[in-house]
Amino acid sequence: MKKEIVLRALKEADFIVKNNSTVREVAKVFGVSKSTVHFDLKFRLFSVDKSMFKRVRKVLENNLEQRHI
Repeated sequence: MKKEIVLRALKEADFIVKNNSTVREVAKVFGVSKSTVHFDLKFRLFSVDKSMFKRVRKVLENNLEQRHI
């Protein structure tokens, strides 16, 4: 995997955890599509940093729960 992609995935993960933000917000800040953010956070991040992946997953699950309210 390219270094730029790994760094982007880590920066996106850091941003989503610190700001408790949504995938849409992350995509807007980083100038990529929501699909790219999902792929970065669900697949690439898992192979790079499993502990960060778990923290991101909690935020994403919380966002999903709130969406249904």
